[in-house]
Amino acid sequence: MTIQDILKNYFGYETFRPLQEEIIRSVLDGRDTLALLPTGGGKSLCFQVPTLYMSKLPSADQTGALCLVITPLIALMKDQVENLNHRNIRSAAIYTGMSYDQQRVALDNCQFGPYHFLYVSPERLESEDFRKRLCQLPIRLIAVDEAHCICQWGYDFRPSYLHISRIRDHLVTPDGRRVPVLALTATATPDVVEDIQKQLCFEQNNVFRTSFSRPNLNYLVRYCTDSEPTAESVSDTQPQSNAPATKPDMLRYIVERVSGSKIVYVRNRKRAEEIAKLLGCQFYHAGLSPAERSQRQEAWKNSQTTMVCTNAFGMGVDKPDVRLVVHYDLPDTIEAYFQEAGRAGRDGEKAYCVLLYAPSDRTKAHKRVRDNYPPRELVSQVYQRVCDYLQVGLGSGMGHTFAIHMDDLCRVMRLPLLPTYSALHLISQAGYIHFEDEQETRPRVRINTDVHELRHYALPEEEQALLQNLMRRYTGVFTDLQYLHEDVTQPLGEGKVKISELLVRLAQRGIVTYVPATRACALTFTMERQEDVYLSKTIYDLRERQFRDRLEAMIGYAEQTQTSREQVLLEYFGEWRIEN
Repeated sequence: MTIQDILKNYFGYETFRPLQEEIIRSVLDGRDTLALLPTGGGKSLCFQVPTLYMSKLPSADQTGALCLVITPLIALMKDQVENLNHRNIRSAAIYTGMSYDQQRVALDNCQFGPYHFLYVSPERLESEDFRKRLCQLPIRLIAVDEAHCICQWGYDFRPSYLHISRIRDHLVTPDGRRVPVLALTATATPDVVEDIQKQLCFEQNNVFRTSFSRPNLNYLVRYCTDSEPTAESVSDTQPQSNAPATKPDMLRYIVERVSGSKIVYVRNRKRAEEIAKLLGCQFYHAGLSPAERSQRQEAWKNSQTTMVCTNAFGMGVDKPDVRLVVHYDLPDTIEAYFQEAGRAGRDGEKAYCVLLYAPSDRTKAHKRVRDNYPPRELVSQVYQRVCDYLQVGLGSGMGHTFAIHMDDLCRVMRLPLLPTYSALHLISQAGYIHFEDEQETRPRVRINTDVHELRHYALPEEEQALLQNLMRRYTGVFTDLQYLHEDVTQPLGEGKVKISELLVRLAQRGIVTYVPATRACALTFTMERQEDVYLSKTIYDLRERQFRDRLEAMIGYAEQTQTSREQVLLEYFGEWRIEN
């Protein structure tokens, strides 16, 4: 079976997109490979096809062929696993919230069953026990998605990515060679390209890149006056060329005159809801429940409507006919802007990428520097107050994980919200803690009594059925809080009382401890509480300068009028083209 057969039989495509075949052959030759492909350029096939090809080789009959996929996006991880399993390609994922038993089963399946893909977050590699377990798996390829996150000078640095190089010396193929790595990203400057290969310990430089040029995209900046979006501020008149319109006026004018699917990016959740109300469309942000996000995303994908959203929307959304992407607020970096704007016109047809820019955007941008890099004194203060808030004493806390509601933390400890959020990320990069952004946690439960005592309780049948199911499904339910999954409710049948109501009843009687689902940040102490935190020049001073430089480049893109917008973007990514 050839790679073309794999492409057609499993994925339904007749031909590869540009550079896909060259990248796949490089991987099959056992070479470390960095692929720079545009958003929507088919990066996933570059590791899926060679892995399936290797699984068909005679050498894989006994050992199997597994691809370890490292990605920071849990939603994308789940989506790809679901899609692969739907195609009868056995795949698994391990992510925050899974019980120990579920993780063990997933790893056992990858070790002993005919599984081909294991998706994990980079944070998972921080566990020594997990790294040891990986050595028992038939891993033949490591795929690193969003590879720019490994670069300390990149726009989206994730310290956990630095752990990837640790596993490379311990993973070998049956013939004794080091397992190759395929790094994938859509946006990287020349310096970042070099650093990715260095940090991932490439045996030799090996880069495949397509041009960043997208001839079908029209990059535009529309200058506006300063005005906050209110229902009264939006008029029905066309913006006049000799008098800049407000952003709400300009936005509605543009949206109404471009047909087809549209995306409007904004900076925060409140703004998303306000703009969606003005336009009479749906909004999308991380504050919605998973069910709401999934429903709204699917509804938009199957229609020709507008979605107003934060940057939580778009990763993994492969909708080819987006005709317009508008940025209502100035992004922090050209990389982020280019990636989000690149979700327009994936079908090759004409599309528009519009940035709305007002005089106050420059002032707001400079304030973001202060918010993202608060004074060192405040960072130390945040660390101490968070420890006090969580009641973690000096010399203790290592290995413990806490759910944090940022609003409550800042209210109780009298801290400013945005600088506190940034300070926690800086402390995480310095290695004192591991801090994860807000996400929805599943409900957790622990049974507070033993099996024999449960027999003395006169419980309704449905409560007994729930407890029996908990004991069968979760072996550690008598000792630790266990994350609950949907399958625990199956024996209760249709039309029965909700599981949450049953657990509340049992908790009121002291039979169980029940922690309902909530949205919170997760903070794990990676060392005991210290007397103070130290931020090196690399973590603070140099990264603050890099952030400021990237923001100035974004402002320069918005304010310059001498060069075509596309040419500015191409030069930023190290690609020059002589204009006509």
